[in-house]
Amino acid sequence: MYKSSKKFMLTYLIIALNIIVYAYTAILSGNFFEIGDYVLRQYGQDNSFVLNGGYWQLFTAMFAHVNIIHLLGNMFFLLIFGLRAEELFKIQEYLLVYFLSGLAGNLLTLLFGPSMVSAGASGAIFGLFGACTIYIRRAVGQSIIGALLYSFFLLMMSAGQNVNNLAHLGGLVAGLLIGYALAERRKLRIIHEYSYSFPT
Repeated sequence: MYKSSKKFMLTYLIIALNIIVYAYTAILSGNFFEIGDYVLRQYGQDNSFVLNGGYWQLFTAMFAHVNIIHLLGNMFFLLIFGLRAEELFKIQEYLLVYFLSGLAGNLLTLLFGPSMVSAGASGAIFGLFGACTIYIRRAVGQSIIGALLYSFFLLMMSAGQNVNNLAHLGGLVAGLLIGYALAERRKLRIIHEYSYSFPT
């Protein structure tokens, strides 16, 4: 397995960026513990605004959080799954999983919740989890059924009334697909290199 960084710098950098964005939005809100609605509508994902051309919110919303508990919870799971992802993927692959999963979650939210205002890194974090879970099993030739069941069990456990379940679902599905593709590509490369080293 490819280890992108012995010091796991990438995960820490993303966590730091989330904290910096939260601090900035907290200053704008005048409240450290909860971000004001008008600030969330500016830096989170206000679907009505996005549908009218504010597409950049699909990316800024990945780093904005509703309150300090929301931030701390997401950063805890980002630390766990991010460090694991850094053991498995190259830096470019990690970033691909993170941002495409976050974008997939936000696009699903946009598609099925046009009046919603949302924020958070959870779509991207679910993507990292899904990619790691399916990659580990597929890379060693095991069935992916267990990985799928485990992934969607975690999805159900995280569901709630004030939770953006659409972002979680979109991020998880994207992560599973990307992780599967990365495992297949790596297996094919290993087979090719083995065949090249030992020609028949």
